[in-house]
Amino acid sequence: MSELSPRQAVYPGSFDPITLGHLDVMERSSRLFDRLIIGVGVNIEKEPMFDEVERVDLIRTATAHLKNVEIREFHGLAVEFVKSCGACVMIRGVRPITDIPAELTMMMANRRLAPEVETLFMLADGELAHVSSSLIKQIAPLADEKALARFLPANVVAAVRAKVTGEE
Repeated sequence: MSELSPRQAVYPGSFDPITLGHLDVMERSSRLFDRLIIGVGVNIEKEPMFDEVERVDLIRTATAHLKNVEIREFHGLAVEFVKSCGACVMIRGVRPITDIPAELTMMMANRRLAPEVETLFMLADGELAHVSSSLIKQIAPLADEKALARFLPANVVAAVRAKVTGEE
């Protein structure tokens, strides 16, 4: 395997759907690295709202202004995906109240699996620290477009509304 580059990073997740919190981490990460790869994976513990192709398209549109970002689908362990991309940095967006214990556990496991990959935690912006894809799925059937726009990129608002109203 070729040497892993510290000039590129991978931000893996299910992004179902991508939120403003995810987008904030993507924007900030893209400023730190020459190349940022967004890895769209499958979380087997969750029922998806959007399939992988839809999620890739939503992320591609939401990040079109970021010229050093690439979006790829992946299956399997995120840390293995990071290595397969030639990166040695995995970005993890964390909400300070809810994510830290699980993310620390995952980081330690990943370190055992791939000690050459470092995990970089990026705290969610204070105003977005409560936002999760699970929250969006809960409120989407009841929220209007204006309410959803507080949590989601504009292109995602329309897609979520179409999913919940069945007007795809």
